[in-house]
Amino acid sequence: MAADELSTPLGQKRSRWQRLRHYRLPFNATQAIATLLGVFVLAFLGFAIFSHDPLGGEPVVRLEIPPAADAPKQAAAAPAKAPDGKAENAPAAGPDQHGGKQAAPGQKTITIIDGSKGTRQDVVVGADTADKSEPPGGASAVAADGINPKLLEQSRYGMIPVMAGGLKPFNAYAMATDAERAKAERMPTVTIVVGGLGIGAARTNDAVMKLPAPVTLAFTPYGSDPGKLATEARAKRHEIILQIPMEPFDYPDNDPGPQTLLTSSAPEQNLDRLNWHLSRIQGYVGLSNFMGARFVATEPAMQAIIRDAAKRGLGYLDDGTAPRSVAGTLANSLAIPFARADLTIDQVPAGTDIDKALTRLESIAKERGSAIGMASALPVTIERIVNWSKSLESRGIVLVPLTTAMLKSKSS
Repeated sequence: MAADELSTPLGQKRSRWQRLRHYRLPFNATQAIATLLGVFVLAFLGFAIFSHDPLGGEPVVRLEIPPAADAPKQAAAAPAKAPDGKAENAPAAGPDQHGGKQAAPGQKTITIIDGSKGTRQDVVVGADTADKSEPPGGASAVAADGINPKLLEQSRYGMIPVMAGGLKPFNAYAMATDAERAKAERMPTVTIVVGGLGIGAARTNDAVMKLPAPVTLAFTPYGSDPGKLATEARAKRHEIILQIPMEPFDYPDNDPGPQTLLTSSAPEQNLDRLNWHLSRIQGYVGLSNFMGARFVATEPAMQAIIRDAAKRGLGYLDDGTAPRSVAGTLANSLAIPFARADLTIDQVPAGTDIDKALTRLESIAKERGSAIGMASALPVTIERIVNWSKSLESRGIVLVPLTTAMLKSKSS
């Protein structure tokens, strides 16, 4: 006999419904809601982890691409290839059983890959579409920014300059015409190189827009977007060079910046760092040191850099601040274009001192035939250079870009 029956008063018997009313569940409503939420979360996580949806549930539109010709038929109808890649005795293209077309002479097959499934689909396109971007005669296309893709190679940091046969970046990106070079051979010349650009966009833009086109602009590899600024400089007909940060005597108290070339590093490590610098901008005619009094005076360290510049078809400018620099000796031994700056025109950043330095450059040019001055992009420096250059030719001296000065020095 159940316990509840013993406690029931005599003459009374509980019904089944009454007994159910007194039955209590082993959990309350709050616990039930929490359990349901937990089950929902677990189901969602399981779907997210184990479902194969690389697009993460984003909306997808699927388009049907007509199938290309069957592989067996294409293989059977494929014409023989001549050594130059053109088809010989190719049959006329006709529709296959799927309605696609076989690749006719001059046509190309493009493979389209479905990113979500990894499936491949071959589509035959006409020659007028496939070769739309190729110039006539098979010549290499030059990009809109004037960069020749033949003069670039891939590194682990990006594209860096390289020679292509007899074509060198030093010649390809020089701005002077043959007539201007011929004129420079007959007259004393002055070259101004304004350095430290790329870090401050406002100061760099001032130099690009205000300075005369023959003024060469030297970019550091730093800044948020030095490549864009370098492209703008070349669009204004400025030659550009790349300044490579090198170890000074008081390093690391005086630190040129990240990826500085060091005399204590192995040549392979310095060349790897050099590749990082080379990838930061494009279209430069040569390299120059950024600081680096210790590095440029250390022959084993400097030799690897000059050899790499020679291999890539670049010139080298010594900024003239290190009296013991071995760059000139190494450059001459490898017969690469080289020049050394004669003075820094804004070493004292005052208008009258800058004017005196520019006058000194004129005297050097008349004595030696050419002179090179380094400068920074200070507002006062830019203003003085602009004013000075307006009447320079009337004094029998011509302002020329760096490549013209290097070629003139080499011919002399």
